[in-house]
Amino acid sequence: MVVALDNRGVGRTDKPDAPYTIEMMADDAAGLLEAIGIGRADVLGVSMGGRIAIDLAARHPEMVRGLVLVSTSARVTRESRSSFGLRFGRLTKRITGSGAFGSAQPYYAFVHQLEASSKYDGTGLLGSIKAATLIMRGDRDSLAPESLVEELHSGIKGSRLVEFEGGHLFFLMRNREFTDAASGFLRELSRA
Repeated sequence: MVVALDNRGVGRTDKPDAPYTIEMMADDAAGLLEAIGIGRADVLGVSMGGRIAIDLAARHPEMVRGLVLVSTSARVTRESRSSFGLRFGRLTKRITGSGAFGSAQPYYAFVHQLEASSKYDGTGLLGSIKAATLIMRGDRDSLAPESLVEELHSGIKGSRLVEFEGGHLFFLMRNREFTDAASGFLRELSRA
């Protein structure tokens, strides 16, 4: 079974106009898993979703068997935050107002998500993650730079790191390779 979660503030979930945190969104994910009767899951998170997955795996370890972290890091630096603003700032109002992803996201909700992601620092939690972990990044990803991904990799004992050609959205351009790597990793967990 595959479950795709719309985080707080996007898609068909609630969009309260109040500050969000990564911890809140990790607790939302844990609540969803519990509500639909999934006791232990393989979790894949991309970008901000990766930070949510890190927090979920660290604070709810009994719920996460395998962890796939894509285009993410445990924290955001000033440089990567600036890169995000330059690349995506111009698109924000068009994306958030147009319903481009199936359901419009109010601008305030986008800002709350961005602030939650930018303020989060999960580096202190990395050593507590026991789930088997695969980390994937694009070799030109300025939002998840090599130094922060190496920090993530060295912080999660036994994690594997696979680098692809491309930027933050490498998985769209290298979809087959990305899918093969993620599904191969999860198949290995199932056989273990």
